[in-house]
Amino acid sequence: MSFFPKISFQCEVEEYLTKVFRNNELITSLGAQEAENKYQSLLSHLSHPPSFTTVRVNTHLASVKHVKKLLFEEIQKQFKGLCVPVLEHPKLQDILLIPVIGPRRDLKKHASEVIVGAHCGYAVLRGAHVYVPGIVSTSRFVKAGDLVSVYSDIEGKCKRGAKEFEGVKVFLGNGISEFSRSEIFSSSGPSKGLGIKMIEPVYLSPSFDNVLPSHLFLQNLPSVVVSHILNPQPGEKILDMCAAPGGKTTHLATLMHDQGEVIAMDRIANKVKKIKQNAELLQLNCIKAFCYDGTKALSAEKREDEQEGPPFLPESFDRILLDAPCSGMGQRPNMAYSSTLKEVTSYQPLQRKLFAVAVKLLKPGGVLVYSTCTITLSENEEQVAWALKRFPCLQLHPQEPHIGGEGMRGAGLSLDQLKLLQRFDPSSVTLQGIDINSLQDSREDDLITLANKDCIGFFIAKFIKSNSK
Repeated sequence: MSFFPKISFQCEVEEYLTKVFRNNELITSLGAQEAENKYQSLLSHLSHPPSFTTVRVNTHLASVKHVKKLLFEEIQKQFKGLCVPVLEHPKLQDILLIPVIGPRRDLKKHASEVIVGAHCGYAVLRGAHVYVPGIVSTSRFVKAGDLVSVYSDIEGKCKRGAKEFEGVKVFLGNGISEFSRSEIFSSSGPSKGLGIKMIEPVYLSPSFDNVLPSHLFLQNLPSVVVSHILNPQPGEKILDMCAAPGGKTTHLATLMHDQGEVIAMDRIANKVKKIKQNAELLQLNCIKAFCYDGTKALSAEKREDEQEGPPFLPESFDRILLDAPCSGMGQRPNMAYSSTLKEVTSYQPLQRKLFAVAVKLLKPGGVLVYSTCTITLSENEEQVAWALKRFPCLQLHPQEPHIGGEGMRGAGLSLDQLKLLQRFDPSSVTLQGIDINSLQDSREDDLITLANKDCIGFFIAKFIKSNSK
């Protein structure tokens, strides 16, 4: 059941992806028609939000049961008494799952329109209100307090301040404008703050704006799985190589009971500031964040003993997470992917540079987890095949928990190797909506299964370093 159009790509990127998902290994295994059906299903899923909102509980400060009770009360308040369950996950015991109600097909559209940018639109589909910076245009006579229909300009073609827009736009739901058109677009008008309060979104998800900020971290389900797979232990020294905005960093510190050392790096200063803010908000003290390029994090010379930041000597870390910069094609919802083929293919060499540094920084017997939020072979399974050939000291290792599917064929890996990988592929489940009636009749086990499958596209590989060579 597709409510939105399939995700669109630039022509050269579409041709590239078509070859990836019609590769010989895949077609030999599945057959041409089944491979094509899976690919088309994936394109439909990517333009829709996941079926569940996932929040990670900061177990450093509170129990899951306590936060679950508070969150249930908050959602009832937001949804005006509508009884939407908050579910605990049997294998990820520090997360809570909230079903997303929708798409709601019976919403009446209003004459007054507000156009928002694509990224703002995607946030609205996952429960956010519209903030002033996200508003691109409004109808001519919009006043504060007006009921308005909100649309996303998914191609980025609406001119700021336009009074009408006839381009490609997607209906996101209805809201109440907090300002008049003249206030939004005047030079002295509001530059931030709430612009449209969504009262009838197409997808009904709770807003987490200032909701239990020290106790909850909004995070996609596979992103939580990654930290559990790395399995950091109290007292260890951990490296998160590409850490911003700090979701996985803070999760690692929590799993270690804030005992040990988590070094977080990112090359963009504002993102490092965000990591530090998140660590402070969640009251985690073992995190040290540095603005540094991970490709240069290996020290060629002996360091001063007092130096705690990068670059680091070889074999400095017990465990390393490389959640690599990637093409991001697994993120949902996304209706129009704008990157060029040159941009898409630029990530593989960067990932390999980071990976090579990670291997040298890892202690013998240490664990290296590599992950991306994308769907390509070149950034996922091909990287694993390259790493196993390039670094004989590395061995693929089983992952626990193993919630996603096995790796995708096409990179020359054996079936046993593919089973050790974890690929979250939303096309593995039928695209379906959730309404409040079907929700009441659903078994909790079935809802958990749906949450495991209908999430973002994601990839995880776990390696053990067998010796120091």
